[in-house]
Amino acid sequence: MEKSVIITVFGRVQGVGFRFYTQKKALELNLKGFVRNKPNGTVYIEAEGNSKDVDEFVDWCNFGPEWARVDKLEKQFSNILGHSGFAIK
Repeated sequence: MEKSVIITVFGRVQGVGFRFYTQKKALELNLKGFVRNKPNGTVYIEAEGNSKDVDEFVDWCNFGPEWARVDKLEKQFSNILGHSGFAIK
């Protein structure tokens, strides 16, 4: 079953490789979507794919890469948006 999620990550998540490692993890899980920094210091992610893989990805986003500090994660599930690949924007 396919699942789509929109995630906003708060904390020390810019300037620590968060986007790079998010893309790497998403590609490992065969997810589609994108990740980008927002002007307010958060990271915004749209990801879709197999339900189990999306859940694993969300769990990973709660911690991020070693140098990051995730203070809060907001997520909402959405309709499949039809992304192709997983991009850093």
